[in-house]
Amino acid sequence: MIKKKADSTTVEEKLRALYDLQIIDSRLDELRNLRGELPIEVEDLENDIAGLEKRIGKIEDEVIHLNNEIKVKNELNKNSEAQIKKYKVQQDNVRNNREFEALTKEIEYQELEIQLQNKKIKEINAKIEFKKSQIEEQRTKLSNFQEHLKFKNSELSNLIKETEKEENFLLEKSEEFASKIDERLLNNYHRIRKSSKNGLAITSIDRGAVVGSFFTVPPQKQVEIASRKKIILDEHSGKILVDEYLAGEEQQKMKDLLK
Repeated sequence: MIKKKADSTTVEEKLRALYDLQIIDSRLDELRNLRGELPIEVEDLENDIAGLEKRIGKIEDEVIHLNNEIKVKNELNKNSEAQIKKYKVQQDNVRNNREFEALTKEIEYQELEIQLQNKKIKEINAKIEFKKSQIEEQRTKLSNFQEHLKFKNSELSNLIKETEKEENFLLEKSEEFASKIDERLLNNYHRIRKSSKNGLAITSIDRGAVVGSFFTVPPQKQVEIASRKKIILDEHSGKILVDEYLAGEEQQKMKDLLK
């Protein structure tokens, strides 16, 4: 947590601290931009892999359910075969044709039941084979994604490793300079920076115009900016303005610091 000092710093000191902080934060932005879309790519791949694993698990559960259905139908067939066997034994002990025909119908019914269950088993086996081909296809896709993720993670890890030392140093310095700025001004800095396309919250004027802008600053306001007595915002961009001499001095100072 940043410990704030008592607000005894002058406006000029705050402006210098803000400008220094901006230089550090801009450099941090550059380092993070070097990673480009890699972090997003890694996250997307991780989400894709999680989705594939969930899909494979669901299909595997469906295969288990289908195999259980086959077991049930095989049990029904066993019961039908037992009934047929029993009815055939009973046919040997019938007293008349009517009883024999009734048993024959029961036997035929059970045989039809066996045929029906075998047909269903065949259909279920076809479904299982299709599900297995789906699983194989998804596993191949999963393996490719995992290999791709491994490569992207390695690429990202190398990029982070290359800049880690500088980034840690910059983060430390960012906190150091932020501690010199009162909380309200610091919050305004972050708010302006967040709404700025290039991440700049503070900029200088050069030859009477705001750097990076076509708008000129009235002479009277230029004098106020150069006096460094109060925080002045650009009425067009909302950015904090400093004079070119302060900007040049801080740029050289930070250049030497960040060597």
